Amino acid sequence: MAHDRIPGIDPTAAPSGDGCADCQAGDGPGWWFHLRRCAACGHIGCCDSSPSQHGTKHARQAGHPFLTSFEPGENWFWNTETDQYYDGPQLLPPTSHPASQPTPGPQGKVPADWQQHLR
Repeated sequence: MAHDRIPGIDPTAAPSGDGCADCQAGDGPGWWFHLRRCAACGHIGCCDSSPSQHGTKHARQAGHPFLTSFEPGENWFWNTETDQYYDGPQLLPPTSHPASQPTPGPQGKVPADWQQHLR
Protein backbone atom coordinates (compact mmCIF):
# COMPACT_ATOMS: atom_id res chain seq x y z
CA MET A 1 0.00 0.00 0.00
CA ALA A 2 1.46 3.36 -1.01
CA HIS A 3 1.75 6.09 1.61
CA ASP A 4 2.73 8.90 -0.70
CA ARG A 5 0.71 11.67 0.91
CA ILE A 6 -0.36 11.53 4.52
CA PRO A 7 -0.87 15.07 5.83
CA GLY A 8 1.52 15.56 8.73
CA ILE A 9 4.14 13.04 7.54
CA ASP A 10 7.17 14.17 5.53
CA PRO A 11 9.32 11.15 4.59
CA THR A 12 12.18 13.47 3.59
CA ALA A 13 12.54 15.18 7.01
CA ALA A 14 15.82 14.10 8.59
CA PRO A 15 16.02 13.32 12.33
CA SER A 16 17.22 16.28 14.41
CA GLY A 17 19.90 14.15 16.10
CA ASP A 18 20.43 10.92 17.99
CA GLY A 19 18.74 11.93 21.25
CA CYS A 20 15.99 14.14 22.64
CA ALA A 21 16.81 17.62 21.35
CA ASP A 22 15.08 19.32 24.28
CA CYS A 23 16.72 17.17 26.98
CA GLN A 24 20.10 17.74 25.36
CA ALA A 25 19.41 21.50 25.31
CA GLY A 26 18.94 21.49 29.08
CA ASP A 27 15.13 21.44 29.33
CA GLY A 28 14.31 19.13 32.24
CA PRO A 29 16.51 16.53 33.92
CA GLY A 30 18.36 15.74 30.67
CA TRP A 31 17.59 12.05 30.23
CA TRP A 32 14.91 9.92 28.58
CA PHE A 33 13.41 6.44 28.60
CA HIS A 34 12.54 6.02 24.90
CA LEU A 35 12.76 8.36 21.93
CA ARG A 36 10.12 9.57 19.50
CA ARG A 37 10.56 11.24 16.11
CA CYS A 38 8.22 13.87 14.71
CA ALA A 39 7.07 12.54 11.35
CA ALA A 40 6.54 16.07 10.03
CA CYS A 41 9.89 17.73 10.79
CA GLY A 42 12.20 15.09 12.27
CA HIS A 43 12.39 16.61 15.78
CA ILE A 44 13.58 13.96 18.23
CA GLY A 45 11.84 14.08 21.61
CA CYS A 46 11.44 11.79 24.59
CA CYS A 47 8.44 9.49 25.11
CA ASP A 48 5.49 10.05 27.41
CA SER A 49 7.00 7.72 30.03
CA SER A 50 10.07 9.97 30.22
CA PRO A 51 10.16 12.70 32.88
CA SER A 52 9.82 15.58 30.38
CA GLN A 53 7.58 14.07 27.66
CA HIS A 54 9.14 16.31 24.99
CA GLY A 55 7.92 14.27 21.99
CA THR A 56 4.22 14.86 22.61
CA LYS A 57 4.84 18.43 23.77
CA HIS A 58 6.55 19.18 20.46
CA ALA A 59 3.78 17.52 18.44
CA ARG A 60 1.06 19.55 20.14
CA GLN A 61 2.92 22.88 20.17
CA ALA A 62 4.04 22.57 16.53
CA GLY A 63 0.75 21.16 15.26
CA HIS A 64 2.55 18.07 13.95
CA PRO A 65 0.19 15.17 14.77
CA PHE A 66 2.32 12.13 13.94
CA LEU A 67 5.12 10.69 16.06
CA THR A 68 7.03 7.54 15.27
CA SER A 69 9.39 5.46 17.37
CA PHE A 70 13.09 6.29 17.25
CA GLU A 71 13.97 2.97 18.87
CA PRO A 72 15.80 0.13 17.09
CA GLY A 73 13.42 -2.47 15.65
CA GLU A 74 10.24 -0.40 16.10
CA ASN A 75 8.23 0.81 13.11
CA TRP A 76 4.94 2.51 13.96
CA PHE A 77 3.25 5.90 13.76
CA TRP A 78 1.08 7.41 16.50
CA ASN A 79 -1.37 10.23 15.90
CA THR A 80 -1.35 12.47 18.97
CA GLU A 81 -4.65 14.06 17.93
CA THR A 82 -6.67 10.84 17.49
CA ASP A 83 -4.67 8.53 19.85
CA GLN A 84 -4.46 5.89 17.13
CA TYR A 85 -1.67 3.87 15.53
CA TYR A 86 -1.11 4.20 11.78
CA ASP A 87 0.95 2.58 9.06
CA GLY A 88 3.14 5.10 7.33
CA PRO A 89 5.88 5.52 4.78
CA GLN A 90 9.54 4.69 5.15
CA LEU A 91 11.26 7.73 6.65
CA LEU A 92 14.69 9.12 5.83
CA PRO A 93 17.37 7.24 7.81
CA PRO A 94 18.47 6.86 10.45
CA THR A 95 15.21 5.44 11.77
CA SER A 96 16.49 4.94 15.32
CA HIS A 97 19.11 6.15 17.74
CA PRO A 98 22.46 4.36 17.51
CA ALA A 99 22.39 0.81 18.90
CA SER A 100 25.38 1.81 21.07
CA GLN A 101 23.27 4.41 22.89
CA PRO A 102 21.74 2.94 26.06
CA THR A 103 18.04 2.92 26.91
CA PRO A 104 17.33 4.84 29.00
CA GLY A 105 19.85 7.43 27.90
CA PRO A 106 22.04 9.23 27.37
CA GLN A 107 24.86 7.49 29.16
CA GLY A 108 26.03 9.40 32.21
CA LYS A 109 22.77 11.35 32.65
CA VAL A 110 20.37 8.63 33.84
CA PRO A 111 19.90 8.49 37.62
CA ALA A 112 20.39 5.15 39.38
CA ASP A 113 16.73 5.20 40.48
CA TRP A 114 15.44 6.06 36.99
CA GLN A 115 12.45 3.68 37.26
CA GLN A 116 11.09 5.85 40.08
CA HIS A 117 10.96 8.84 37.69
CA LEU A 118 8.93 7.27 34.90
CA ARG A 119 5.43 8.57 34.24
